[in-house]
Amino acid sequence: MNATLSRRLFLAGTAALPLGSGLLHRPAGASAPSVGPAPLNPLVRQRADAQIFRHPDGNYYLTGSVPEYDRLIIRRSPTLAGLSADSSEAVVWRRPASGKLGGYIWAPELHWFDGAWHIYFAAGDGDQPFHIRTYVLACRDADPLTGSWSMLGQLETPWDSFTLDSTLFDHRGVRYICWAQKEPGIETNSNLYLAPLATPTTLARPPARLTVPTLDWETQRYKVAEAPALLARNGRLFLTYSASATDARYCMGLLTAPDDADIMDPAVWQKSPQPVFASSTETSVYGPGHNSFTVDEQGRDILVYHGRDYREIQGNPLFDPNRHTRIQRIYYRADGTPDFGVPVGNGTLPERFSPMGQTGRFLARDGENLGIGNPALPNSQFRAVPVNVGAESFLLSPILRPDLAVMAGTGNKVTLAPRARATAVIRRQEAGDGVRLVLAGQPDRALAIAGNRLTLAAPDADAARWQVD
Repeated sequence: MNATLSRRLFLAGTAALPLGSGLLHRPAGASAPSVGPAPLNPLVRQRADAQIFRHPDGNYYLTGSVPEYDRLIIRRSPTLAGLSADSSEAVVWRRPASGKLGGYIWAPELHWFDGAWHIYFAAGDGDQPFHIRTYVLACRDADPLTGSWSMLGQLETPWDSFTLDSTLFDHRGVRYICWAQKEPGIETNSNLYLAPLATPTTLARPPARLTVPTLDWETQRYKVAEAPALLARNGRLFLTYSASATDARYCMGLLTAPDDADIMDPAVWQKSPQPVFASSTETSVYGPGHNSFTVDEQGRDILVYHGRDYREIQGNPLFDPNRHTRIQRIYYRADGTPDFGVPVGNGTLPERFSPMGQTGRFLARDGENLGIGNPALPNSQFRAVPVNVGAESFLLSPILRPDLAVMAGTGNKVTLAPRARATAVIRRQEAGDGVRLVLAGQPDRALAIAGNRLTLAAPDADAARWQVD
């Protein structure tokens, strides 16, 4: 079976391997992936339901919903940061002026399998824009941005009802499709379903109903389970999904199954009792969800999602255009489960700083104080805030307190202070993965550790050497 390149699939094992994806392993003798320019959040403005994946041709591909809900777009760039450029976007299909498929066009996904590109997307009709069903386009040309796309037809499921958010993945030699649908007789807006594919538009067997929204956080205003996304990691399958209304209440849940289980058995999927990713007033990102997965230029796992910069919305949130595409690192707990943390906010992607040789210990914020420990993920994430455009110096600011940054005081004391009083630092890269954070105005002093405290020391001191994660 040929590989499916899906925005909703990344793994580090072999259970759900997208053969030939190029995401995990380099051929013998191949050079290491280059590190591109640093991306900024939001990565792409006014693109919701975003898919990003890295193709074996070395490029990243992005597609997603546009605010007008009238067309399908694809962006391409050799770097994640390059996807921000509007010039990288091509319109590959427009809805007809009326009639079938003339309604709202939602949530496309781009896949490559069986020698062709495929786009799965949801569409309404001209006279019934919310008569949403899933359709499939195909392109056999090498370049999906300039190639010719043709309609394969509607995805055939057991019910002719509201259907959207289809995603594909290969698991143990079988190509599966997972999607959201309103099932007759169940009083929800949508549930999640799974089935193997026979053809791009037909199922190989009756679907399994994986989950129904019943928990409080899944049923805020609307009873929703939609936008499934698969992450295969550490011997398990993690299926994220989005729930509740598409305003600030929108959030992500998680289903987990062993990778050697019969995934068509709903009983093997365990649901998270709480959302795993939700709005954050501290970082000013609201309604995060409809996620996907990719890797950065260094091969590290990346969460892709959309979210707004504000909570209050006038009118129907579906017609608020400012659901922006955002990305951030995925980290893993000691038990191998993903820790998504919180939406990290606008600007450069935050980092974590560990004293060299002290795995599991990080520079951490504790209220308005700093220390070294093993805190909750968001308390160990710091953003480099440039002091001046083009300057190499920056302030180190905790994502949960963006009004504060690291300040070097008297007597080698280091604490947090309002940005106006904070101390700029310069990163000195060493051979390997070590860095030193030297004070911009005092090149003979650098951030260092003393037990569980942050202090100052000579830049060449062992205690001033950090590993960046």
